[in-house]
Order: sequence, then structure tokens, then C-alpha cells
Amino acid sequence: MPDKNLLRIENLSISFEGKKGRVEVIHNSSFQINKNEIVGIVGESGSGKSVTSLAIMGLLPKKTSFVSGTIEFLGQNILNLKEKEFQKVRGNEISMIFQEPMSALNPSLTCGFQVAEVLQNHTSLSSSEVKKETIALFKKVKLPRPDGIYSSYPHQISGGQMQRVMIAMAIACKPKLLLADEPTTALDVTVQKEILLLLKELQQETGMSLIFISHDLSLVSEIADRVLVFYKGDLVEEGTVTQIFKSPKADYTKALLASRPTLGERLEQLPTIASLADNSFKKVVVTPSLRALQHKKIYTQEPLLKIINVSKEYYSKGGIFTKKQTIKAVDGVSFSVFEGETLGLVGESGCGKSTLGKTILQLEKATKGSIYYRGKDLTKVSKQDIRKLRKEIQLIFQDPYSSLNPRTPIGEALMEPMVVHNIETSARKRKLRVQDLLNRVGLDETYFHRYPHELSGGQRQRVGIARTIAMEPKLVICDESVSALDISVQAQVLNLLNELKEDFGFTYIFISHDLAVVKFMADQLLVMNQGKIEELGDADEIYANPTKEYTKKLIDAIPKGI
Repeated sequence: MPDKNLLRIENLSISFEGKKGRVEVIHNSSFQINKNEIVGIVGESGSGKSVTSLAIMGLLPKKTSFVSGTIEFLGQNILNLKEKEFQKVRGNEISMIFQEPMSALNPSLTCGFQVAEVLQNHTSLSSSEVKKETIALFKKVKLPRPDGIYSSYPHQISGGQMQRVMIAMAIACKPKLLLADEPTTALDVTVQKEILLLLKELQQETGMSLIFISHDLSLVSEIADRVLVFYKGDLVEEGTVTQIFKSPKADYTKALLASRPTLGERLEQLPTIASLADNSFKKVVVTPSLRALQHKKIYTQEPLLKIINVSKEYYSKGGIFTKKQTIKAVDGVSFSVFEGETLGLVGESGCGKSTLGKTILQLEKATKGSIYYRGKDLTKVSKQDIRKLRKEIQLIFQDPYSSLNPRTPIGEALMEPMVVHNIETSARKRKLRVQDLLNRVGLDETYFHRYPHELSGGQRQRVGIARTIAMEPKLVICDESVSALDISVQAQVLNLLNELKEDFGFTYIFISHDLAVVKFMADQLLVMNQGKIEELGDADEIYANPTKEYTKKLIDAIPKGI
């Protein structure tokens, strides 16, 4: 009877040499991938998902990594292969789609050249055949204008299109095993759904096996046959999608499933891995009547922020034979934000969400329209007044790492804006206040002297939140502020944002492409499409009965789980 295993991993352990000695990140894991099968690998940052995939690809750093056990591909232990031998396997028999296409694609080479290079290295096709095959691959991954994208550079196409170029590159040599490492993390729900369907179609068509790595269980349920759950370097559970979703055995799997915001009932707080582990989580449902009471209080006052017919246009330079083009990023938008409200702002990439946020903050100047904050038109105030208002209107960034100076300790980074805005009278008082803020966001005083690179993504995001609340703002714009976080860390940060809203009386504009997260946070929902408002109203009402096709499409694309 022929062996149905394509990949067999036995007692795999991986460790890295660091300043403090050797650290083991994968502990004695064993599993197999069968032929013609989709296996989902789930777990949070640091669980060992990506390290395992890099070991399979032979891409771990040779000098600092130590691997023991066996990785058998078609009966051969590939850990024993020399680099030159591995190059024949990598890209040809085993291929990989990386998490971040922008950094995985070379910005100085055209998309067509980068895919063609794979075919030139692994096949005996002529130059004209390689070009023909590359364009055929672009058609296969459903890229619009395949000929145009062949000669385009990565920065000239969208994130979803870049991911498709990466997929075309990965499947160019018809591999037997494809590893997809978080291939949809930074994508809109609609593009995410398209990429999932594409991967599924390609797998069925070619019969290859697919390892789909993600921290999102409900996403994995849409594509996988079988699921492996990793936690802190251990394989804690494996089973079919139905087994994992309907009757998970490991406490960690149960907690991961529970931490994801649902589109059903509205909870006051999301369960987290920690609150489920120590039994401190108490499920409290926000009823429609309680919500109506809260809204009566919010919406019977004057708006805190009034946006009236705001447009933001960008102009592309015209050439000798081309006209100057006008791009309307925000197109005649009007709405109000009330004190104590969370306004959810959703839409696909390029719809104008972030531009609108920057225009409210006066980081971008509106081309037309008025922005009234507490009765004052921000488009007409002086630079000096804008500086004062910066204290009241704050932004929590999408990427906490790039918004923190890597050379500045956390404590100093938090004290710096307090000095600028004359908050507290002495350095000692500021330090005490910062220590208090760190405790408030679930970090202790020891973080005062740490540097950003010593913190995890979730911890850095907490520092970003601490820096925001240090300013005692009235209005906080959260721009994709939880999109890069693991499900359980995301749950902690969302709970924290809601607690802070209660304690400090914050008003939020919550920008996200993750509609399940927005549903948990928002009172009102504003849906944007191509710079315009598509739909605006009560969040629960829009999710239950969307009136516009575009909104229905967005809601239908949310991974529902089983």
C-alpha cells in the first residue's frame, strides 16, 4: 500500500543561540501532512508556527539555530541535505507564500521578472515561454491586467494584488507542498475571502498539499481539512476542523475560540486566555434595552465633532502627454461624533478611512469642507492652536513598533509628550504618573526602563495606549490599532480600550477592516467606499439588516467559523 504521507515530522526540536544562552522554541513536536490535504496550523505569536515552516523550507539561520529530530519529505530526511541540494527542492517541490508581500517582493524589480526568475531557475523553458507562462500564472491567480502587472513594480499595485503575485511565484513550479504563512493577515475581509477561495481552488486543481498558518481559528476553519494547534512551542491539539471547533479538548484551544468577537450577542467584555484560565471571566451580555439607555445619554447632547462636506484630493503629476489626475481620497463626507461614543469606521483598503482620520487630526489639510471640534472649525485655526488641540485629539497607531523610537526607553517615550504639553510640574511627578499609567494598561513599573525591541506586539500596543491616555485626550482615533495582534491579545486590548473609555470619558473613532472587532466596539457604524459614505447608522442594526450591497458583501466575507 503506497504511503499517503507527503511530510512526516518526528520529535522536532528547534533552539536559538542568544545573548542569554540557548533558548528552545519548539519542543519535541511530531505530526504529518498527507498528500492532497489542507492542514491549518494555528497559535499565537511565539507559538512556533513560522519557525516550523522555516525549518521545513531550510531557511533557519545556520549559525544561530539548532534543529534535532527528522523532517521527512517523500521519505527523505531533508535536514541532512546540503544547501545546494536543498535549492533544488525549495521553490520547486516545496514552496512558500510569506506573510508580508511588501517586504518579500523586491521593490526594484518588476512583478513579472520576479516570477519569471523562479521559472528560469527551475525549468528549461525559453525566455519567451517563461514570459508566456508567467502571464498565464497571473491569469490563474486572477490578477486584473496580467500584461500590465507583468511590467509593474510592487509599489504600483495593491496589497491583495501583491499577495497574488506571491502566490503565482509560489505555485510557478507546481510544488507538491505549499506553505502559506499568515497570507491574509493585513488584507481586507473581501480580499481575504478571495485569496482563501483561490488557494482552495489551486489546491483542488493541482492536488498539492497546503499548510495554512494563521492565528485566526475561524479563518482556518474556512479552508482546512485538519488543524494543528501550537502553544509556546508545543503541539497541544490536533484533529479535523469539526473536532477542533465543535469539541476542542485543550483549554488553550477553547480559550482561543472564545476570545474572538462574534457577530451574534454583544458582550460587555471579551473572554481572554488569562480570564478563562483563572475563572475570573463573567459573561455579561449588553441587552438592546441597556444599549438604548446608553445611547439616549450619548445622543441627546451636542456633537463633540462635526464633519461637514469634507473632501480630500490628491493630484498626480502629469507628463508631457498626460493630464494631471485628481484622486478623491475623501469625497464630500458629512457626519457627527458625540461625546462618549465609539464610531466604527469600516471599508476596504483605499476607501479613505485613514485619510479621513488624518484630516480630522489636521495631519492632512482638507481640500473642501469644515471640521468642527467643540464648535471650533479646525480647518481655520492657527498652527499654534492646532498644537494645543493635539493634546485633546490623539491617535493610536496601527504599528506600535514604528511609532516608538527604538533608542528611547519606554518611560522616557511616555514622559516626552507630557513635557511638551506641560503635564505635571516636575520630572518626579511625571515618572510617578507614567508608572501609574503602565500599571493601568496591564504592564508593571519594570517596563519603565525597557526598550521597544524587548516587548511583544501586544505589550508595545499597550505602551502606545498609555502614551495616548497620558495626554488626557477627549477624542481618540484608533487606526487599525489591533489588526496586527493575536486573537487573545486583541481581546485584552479591546477590553482595555472599553475600560479606559468608561474611566476617562473617551470618545473613539475606531477605524478597522475587521468587521467582527468593530461590531464589538461600535455604537454607530460608518461604512466607506471609494471616498464616500455608503451607509451610516446603529452598528447592530446595520449588521443585522444592511441596506447596501457593498455592506452586505463586507459582512458576508467575515469568516464565521463552524
